[in-house]
This record gives sequence, C-alpha cells and structure tokens, in this order.
Amino acid sequence: PPPPRNNHPPVQMKFDCVAMSALLSAAVLGRSVASAFVVPTTTTTTTTMPRAASVSVSSFAAAGASVPARRPFSLLGMSTETEAPASSDSAPAAAAAEKNKIRTRRILSGVQPTGSLHLGNYLGAIRQWVDLQNGPEMEPYVDDKGFEVRTENFFCVVDLHAITVPQDPDDLGESTLASAALYLAAGIDPVKSKVFVQSHVPAHSELAWLLNCATPMNWLERMIQYKDKAKKQGTDSVAVGLFTYPVLMASDILLYQADRVPVGEDQRQHLELARDVVRRFNDQYCKGGKYKKRCKAAGIPSRPAFTEPEAMIVKQGGARVMSLTDGTNKMSKSDENDNSRINVLDPPDVLRAKIKRCKTDEFRGLEWDNPERPESTNLLTIYQAVQPGRTREDILEEVGDMSWGEFKPLLADAVVAHLEPIQNRYKEIREDEEYLAGVLREGAEAADEIASRTLNSARVAMGFTQRG
Repeated sequence: PPPPRNNHPPVQMKFDCVAMSALLSAAVLGRSVASAFVVPTTTTTTTTMPRAASVSVSSFAAAGASVPARRPFSLLGMSTETEAPASSDSAPAAAAAEKNKIRTRRILSGVQPTGSLHLGNYLGAIRQWVDLQNGPEMEPYVDDKGFEVRTENFFCVVDLHAITVPQDPDDLGESTLASAALYLAAGIDPVKSKVFVQSHVPAHSELAWLLNCATPMNWLERMIQYKDKAKKQGTDSVAVGLFTYPVLMASDILLYQADRVPVGEDQRQHLELARDVVRRFNDQYCKGGKYKKRCKAAGIPSRPAFTEPEAMIVKQGGARVMSLTDGTNKMSKSDENDNSRINVLDPPDVLRAKIKRCKTDEFRGLEWDNPERPESTNLLTIYQAVQPGRTREDILEEVGDMSWGEFKPLLADAVVAHLEPIQNRYKEIREDEEYLAGVLREGAEAADEIASRTLNSARVAMGFTQRG
C-alpha cells in the first residue's frame, strides 16, 4: 500500500439501522455517477476502542462498473490498530492484539434520481451492488500484513448531480425518494449498507465550491461532456453546473480519500481532472510552516488535505441492455419514446405490451452476437439477465429454434416474474414514510461524519476560521 497520506483520525460510526427481513435479488437506479471509489489511505493509531467501533476508510464507487474481485488490488484504508499491553506476553493476549488489528474498505456508489428507472439501470449497477453486499467479498479476511480487513457499503442518491439540467422541484423530490426506496426494495439492506441522499451531506457541495475556486477554467473547458452539450445546445442554454460538474465529481471522490478509483475508459478524463485538482490544491495550500501552524491550532496532522487518486480502468459490468425500439442504442431514460425501455415500476400489463411491440427482425430462430441481428442479442440478454444462474447455452437450448411470436410471451413472463417482487417491496417501503426517512437519516449521519473530516482539513488549509 502507498505511504500514509491521510490526516483524518479513525471515525466511530453507528450501524443501528432497522433490519430488512427479506433480501430480494434485484435493484434499480438512475444513471451512474462516474466514480466509485476505492479509498485506501492509511493512518495508524493505538487505541483501546472495541473492535466493532473502529473504522477506517477505503472506498470504491461503482459507476455502472463491475466491482473488482476481492484483493486483486490493495484496498486498505484508514486503519485502527489495537495492541495488547506490553507487559503481557501470553498467547491469549497476543491473539487478542492480532484480532484487533483492523482495516476497513469503504464502498461508495451513487446514481442520479432523474427520469424513469429502467431495466438497464438495474442490471448495470444496483443488482451488482446487491450481489456484492451479500457476497463473499463482504466477509472479513486477514491480509498479508496481519490486519483484519472489513468492508462497509455506502450507496447514495446523487441529487446534486441531477440538477446540472433543469428539474421540476416536485419531480426531483419524488424521484429522490423513489430511487432510495428502490435501492431497498431491490435488496440493499440498511443493516449491511448505508443509504443516503447526496445533498443531505453538506460537505459534498461545500467542498465542490472550495475546489471550484482552486480550479482553472481552462481545465474544465477541455471536458468532453461540456463541449459536446455546449456545441449541441449552445452556451446560452447550458448551465454553469454542467461546466463545473467534474469538480463536484472530484469532491465526491476526495471527501472519502480515495487513492484508487475504478472507472470506465469514458470517465478517465474526469479522474485525471481530480488528480490535477489534488496536486494544485496540496501545492498551493498544504505546504510550509504557516500551514503546519494552522493544522496544529486546529488539532489535525499537517499532511496534505487530499489523497491523489489513481485510475483503475475496468470493463463495463452487468448486462448491457439496449433499446426495445433499436437494438443498436442503449436503453435510456432520456428517450422520448417510453416504449423503448422497460421501467422497473411498469405494471405487468404494460411490460407485456412493450415486449409484444418491441422491434425484432425477419429471421426465424434466435442467436447471440450476430452483428446483423442486434435485437436478437438484446432480447436474449434480457431473458438471461432476469433469470440469474442460467447460461447462454441453456437459454439457446430452450428458445434458439423459436419464432418471435413464441419467444416474446416467455420473455414477458420472465421479466414480470423478476420485477414483481421488487415492485411489491417498493410499495411497502413507500407506504412507510417513517422507515424510509429513518434509513436516509442514519445513512447521512454516517457519511457526514466521514466527509466532514476531509472538508475540515480543506478549510484549515485554505485559512478559514474554525467553527465554534
């Protein structure tokens, strides 16, 4: 692992959320935020805190990307190390000391709460979160340094990212709650994972402003997303928020001291900006005797405020779901034609009607990966994805010789059967407003406790007065 660069002491967090009695096998969300973070920055202290109360930071955000398998990278984060008294050399004391050496990975991921949440959102992101949460990757293990490595999950609804384009206030509020409820309905368990709304943790927006003031405009002018939309829509209709969107994304990463960030190749530019921002900020504000005096007065170590993240380019994870009306285009919330997508909350009769009308071709039989038959590949992919555990060979043996008229009813039945439990659980959660509010409140409190420490370091570095 890299040398210690984090100036934040271990954080004690509460995990006393209400348990969900059932875990479903699916999840649904909006467009992924570009950055999932693997956050390993290390600070080692000696403490007598109980093991369960010791936390440290390592984070990972899934931006629609698959989570790497356990331990292909060093994902160690801020750590707490507990040692037995020096006077004791007994085997039980030594075992207890070894047992209390803990490091924690933190997985942080979020999606935008805009538009209808469709099957592509669900398969590309949230089902992977659920699988990860319930998989062997979450089990504690001992690394080659003798530390017990634990994993914590944080999943957020990134409403601040959503407002880079105009949003109806009523729709934004409802979409935010709907997204959070769908996390839970799909199987995110608040006992195992924290769920929160991005705007409920003020450090995200405040750090974004501080970094905006430290980031040259020409760096942002090079961002492809802004250039493309400005070219299409004109600068008169493109908001400043879209221009500075990459800085908010950088803030999301840096708040949790990520030093490894799994990203798709299309998000590499945004991560490079975050790296540039870290170098510039640390160079401008985190050097010299005056900086050390400010840190001493604030009671924090005088290391740089931020960890410089490195990219881990990963392949897109999950099933790639295409439009029902054009097998060459991705299923999208922004498509004006609602028949182009399978919305997670579509009633069964609507789902069946959409699948019955979806685009196919003139050939009999079904096959994967024929470039001349994109709709065949897409519908087979959906059929397999909503029946976890089935293989391509198994699917083709069942339906490969069918006509479209024979296959579409089977596909509709499979999609309805997969989504109905999520829809039922979603309804239950939305009817219990107190439960949903409590989950979001506890998640925000846990995230805020971590993020506010990084924000405080940035404030001290820039010379702001301390809050009383």
